[in-house]
Amino acid sequence: MGWSGIVILGAVIGFFAWWLHPLRRGERRGLLRALIAGITGAVLANAAGRLSGAFYDGELLQWPICMAVALAAAAVVSGVSFSR
Repeated sequence: MGWSGIVILGAVIGFFAWWLHPLRRGERRGLLRALIAGITGAVLANAAGRLSGAFYDGELLQWPICMAVALAAAAVVSGVSFSR
């Protein structure tokens, strides 16, 4: 999975984090924030994993680590966006 796959994975995770949030029905402003947070989380997890040697491009461990960090980042940003 190259960088384009990581970006797509982060965007999909960010979208679903926004879509599944219970308070999203009243506001649409959190979508862009959730997308950016998901992409940023996945990219940072990929970069950190490759720099630390935990995984390399295309390994099986790359997917769940990037998904977990992207989901955590998007969930935090969505939660903060809708709590105001």
